[in-house]
Amino acid sequence: MVKKRITKVYTKTGDQGLTSLVGGSRVSKASLRVDSYGDVDELNAVLGIILSQGVDDEINSLLIAIQNDLFIMGADLASPPDIEVPRISKESFENLEVAIDKFLEELEPLKEFILPSGNTGGSYLHFARTVSRRVERKVVKLMEEEEIGQNVLIYLNRLSDLLFVMARVENQRGNFKETFVDFKK
Repeated sequence: MVKKRITKVYTKTGDQGLTSLVGGSRVSKASLRVDSYGDVDELNAVLGIILSQGVDDEINSLLIAIQNDLFIMGADLASPPDIEVPRISKESFENLEVAIDKFLEELEPLKEFILPSGNTGGSYLHFARTVSRRVERKVVKLMEEEEIGQNVLIYLNRLSDLLFVMARVENQRGNFKETFVDFKK
């Protein structure tokens, strides 16, 4: 694959509300495909905010790997199926499953719902989980209209689970006690 060098930040090619997909086809910036990879970009930026908060080293390393995966996912979503680009692989979401299982070993099983809160890192991880779920819903809509790789959806489904578990781990390692939902009020 040939790497394209970015020489300018602005190109003026989107001034009329169109953008180019990988391969050169032009689509509306309001298209569901563009909206989907834009939401992936937003999720990636949220992970960058979490990294700036000084989270646990193990979580930090994993978030950097996830950011790389999300960049690949953005390229995957910005590319018609017949264009050769890096795609989200089965190995990518299997790595998330391994991380989920490892983190769960140090957590008490939940018997009740918890509030999405905690220390700064834990709270932002809960926020990232909600953004990930929104991206997942958007990608489901896109899949109903266009062909995309199935691994994208699987990855997003695992990612939101992992972000939930990482929020709990970050809070536990930071000695923050989880708050259970009070349904009696």
